[in-house]
Amino acid sequence: MAEHARPQEPAACPREARTGPLAVATVVFSVCVLTIVGSYHSIAGFAAIIDDRFFTRPDDYPYALDVTTWGWLHLIAGMIVLAAALTLLSGYLWARAVGVTVAGLSALECYFFTPYYPVWCVVMIALDVLVIWSLVRYARPVSHKLLGGGDADDADDVENTDSTTR
Repeated sequence: MAEHARPQEPAACPREARTGPLAVATVVFSVCVLTIVGSYHSIAGFAAIIDDRFFTRPDDYPYALDVTTWGWLHLIAGMIVLAAALTLLSGYLWARAVGVTVAGLSALECYFFTPYYPVWCVVMIALDVLVIWSLVRYARPVSHKLLGGGDADDADDVENTDSTTR
C-alpha cells in the first residue's frame, strides 16, 4: 500500500524544483507592489478630486487635462490595479495577463502624469516594469504552489508555459 502513495511525490518534484525562493519572492513582490501602486493611484486621484490645487498644472503640456479629470482617471485606475493584485493570487493564466496589462497601463498613465509629479512617477514606472518582469517570468507555477491549486491539466500547462517563456 505504501507503494501506491509514493508515485505522486516524484510528479510534484519537477514543479517544486522550478519554483525556488526567488520565484516565490517575485510573486509576493508583484502582489505587494501592485497593491502599493493601486493605493497610490487611488489616493492621488482622491486628492486631485477633492482639491484642484493639489497638483500644479503645467502651462505648455500637450496632455494637460483638468486636474479633476486626472483625479478620476487615477481613482479608477487605482481600483483596477488593486483588483488585479488580488486576482494574481488565483494562479490562473488570465490573472497573470491582467496583471501584466494593468501594470503596463499604470506605467503609461504615470508617463503622461510625469509633469505633475515627476520623481514619484519615475519610481512608479520602475516598479511597474519590475512587476511585469516578475509576472511574465514566475507567476503561474508559484501561485499554484503557494495555493495548492490546479489539477493535472494545469500542471501540463505550467510546464508548457514555462518552456516558452525561457
